[in-house]
Amino acid sequence: MTAKKPSKPWRVTVTGPEVEATSSFTSEAKTFEFVRTTLGGDSPAETAKVEQWEGGLWRWFETVTADEIRSTQASTNGATEK
Repeated sequence: MTAKKPSKPWRVTVTGPEVEATSSFTSEAKTFEFVRTTLGGDSPAETAKVEQWEGGLWRWFETVTADEIRSTQASTNGATEK
């Protein structure tokens, strides 16, 4: 028996001391837009585990931390202010 491919083959599980939630997306671009928004700013979220549906299974794609997003956002904001 083969598992049917979901209509949203990207999945993000966000975790932190005050949060644990899973959301699904139709594309990689939408997935990482959500990750940047969710982990940026004053969010209580600390990590986002990104998975992709492949070959009938959810497979780990990447784990992103809030520190990575915030440092990227800070360097981007600094570059645009010059």
